[in-house]
Amino acid sequence: MQVATVDHGLRPGSKAEAEGVGRAARDLGLPHALLTWAGAKPGTGLQDAARTARYALLAAQAATIGAGLVLTGHTQDDQAETVLMRLAAGSGLAGLAGMRAERTLAAGLSLGRPFLHLPKATLVAWCEERGIAYVRDPANGNPRFARGRLREAWPVLEREGLTPARLARLAERAARDEAALRSAAEQALDRMGRPGPGAGTGTGLRLDGAALAVLPDAVVLRCLDLALTRAGAAPRRLERLEALVLESLLPALRRREPIRRTLAGFLVSADSGGAVSLAPAPPRRSRGAGAALAAGAPELLGKGEPPAYIGDVCTDGPEQPRGMSVLGVARAKD
Repeated sequence: MQVATVDHGLRPGSKAEAEGVGRAARDLGLPHALLTWAGAKPGTGLQDAARTARYALLAAQAATIGAGLVLTGHTQDDQAETVLMRLAAGSGLAGLAGMRAERTLAAGLSLGRPFLHLPKATLVAWCEERGIAYVRDPANGNPRFARGRLREAWPVLEREGLTPARLARLAERAARDEAALRSAAEQALDRMGRPGPGAGTGTGLRLDGAALAVLPDAVVLRCLDLALTRAGAAPRRLERLEALVLESLLPALRRREPIRRTLAGFLVSADSGGAVSLAPAPPRRSRGAGAALAAGAPELLGKGEPPAYIGDVCTDGPEQPRGMSVLGVARAKD
């Protein structure tokens, strides 16, 4: 077992705090590694970048010492804040499931959160009773960041019943339901999916539209999400996926009408016989191709029209970094 601390170098005193953790670890007879986030820091998205760097450093250190498990100190309060942030970001069930008690961090390496069920006050009291020093990160109370602003609002939220315990329970329920829906979607996709256009290059899928059309909408959404991911599509927003599946694809399949739609750099099409194809979209049209493209709305092509790639509309920003499902908005990542 080894203790590791990441010094992000974002404020005065952070190195001294990390060194203090090292002394405490050595007092317990444990080796300690101080990991530093070096290099230039971004002007925007600082907390997201710091989080990404932190886990990368921890994963690299685990590989160095041959560890298969990284444990962090996230508590029930952290889980509740994550759920609220994802709710504000418009997340689906996968996002509302919050942080997982255990997930894969890298090949052969798991990330565990053994205190995720404990209120922070319980953990703090345990430390105080045993004379164990701890540090409160000033950044967590900084109103510059969303998490800091949420912490200022906790007294009001708790008076209305939005307690950390209840929000953590919501995360557990969302995780349970999402796992069931995702499993159903994976099984359905395995049954109905087969290589399609572009498969020779590792992309492209065909789906049985008739089988797809009789599934519950929530399962179809996840089928298309998984299919696009397997085919190599770019990140995409849940709202765009919902518009494609619920407003265009499923109605067309149920009316047995052809459809062509672009999303995340892929052309999703169905013929009148119900065969659904996913393939890389053709090269984009010129910027002067029309006001509809410039307006930034996904393009629904009529029968017989050539497919078109809509450019920036088809790639959807920061919502799916590090392989996260489109059904969980990642603005409040774990």
